[in-house]
Amino acid sequence: MRAAQDGATVAGEWQRQPAAAGGRPGRWAVGRLGWERGDRPARGSGVRRRWNSVARIGFVLPVILYLALFFLYPLVSNLVLSFQDFGIQSVYSGRAPFNGVDNYLRLLRDPVFGTAVVNTVVFVVGSLVFQFTIGLGLAVFFNRAFPLSGLLRSLLLIPWLLPLVVTGTVFRWILDTSNGVLNHVLLSLHLVDAPVPWLNSVSTAMIGVLLCNVWIGIPFNMVILYGGLRSIPVDVHEAAALDGATGLARFRHITMPLLRPVVAVVLTLGLIYTIKVFDVIWVMTKGGPANSTQTVTTYGYQLSFGGLSQFGLGAAASNLLIVVALVFAVFYLRSTRSEVVAR
Repeated sequence: MRAAQDGATVAGEWQRQPAAAGGRPGRWAVGRLGWERGDRPARGSGVRRRWNSVARIGFVLPVILYLALFFLYPLVSNLVLSFQDFGIQSVYSGRAPFNGVDNYLRLLRDPVFGTAVVNTVVFVVGSLVFQFTIGLGLAVFFNRAFPLSGLLRSLLLIPWLLPLVVTGTVFRWILDTSNGVLNHVLLSLHLVDAPVPWLNSVSTAMIGVLLCNVWIGIPFNMVILYGGLRSIPVDVHEAAALDGATGLARFRHITMPLLRPVVAVVLTLGLIYTIKVFDVIWVMTKGGPANSTQTVTTYGYQLSFGGLSQFGLGAAASNLLIVVALVFAVFYLRSTRSEVVAR
């Protein structure tokens, strides 16, 4: 073998074809990592490299087109729209003059938008606290082996599988003032003297919406935290128990520190999901009564499509929401990247 004599190539599956087999010495010899010294590069290999490049582009191009068409174009269009005076008249005339940052300034001076921001913070914080606390409790409970554990854990995933519109409609029936199940239960147990207007009162509407969203988010928290608990080595707990550590001490000093990366992922993803919740609120209250459940998401929709037809203002509100979600998305990506580097 000429390749072995020259020592210029690495022997591999590509070897010089013998002359008896009709091979062409000097043209077809190729090692795995390079060509033999003095030989011309094979024409077939160049074609193969070009085809490989075309194949790579062929795999990547659909993804690029998909992202550009369904993500980049709407984002850029929404950003441009937020700097235009685009009302209902612009739909017919096609004229939408640029007004700079007037839409953003009008939003900041709008008292309803301020109420929506406060409601968004209350909705997000309340949802995350109860979803995480109940989800962690269920994850710890199911981490112990007992009969029908898998079946019960599967049943708890049902809220996660239902469409949000269906869940919101069911909770609207449950919380109905006259015919709701919750009021019937409270009255029969003599916990209240009169039916509670859960979704019709300014003081209780947010509680009703929070109940629904917490019920939806518990399975997500439970599944992720349960996976994190299962990844903690049992030996660590056994060693701590031999040293006399109580169950509460093991949970505080072993479970929670080892579960911290999973907790960060759960809270960050939960925040990104909760901050853009629209379906549940719109189905249950449409932001009312008196804007008591109005969030930035529902207010942006109401500005654009809820009869006000102020598309520029609606685009500005949604852009502010996108910026907030983007900040937490970057935080999530950086935390996951640092975790990978640490491994």
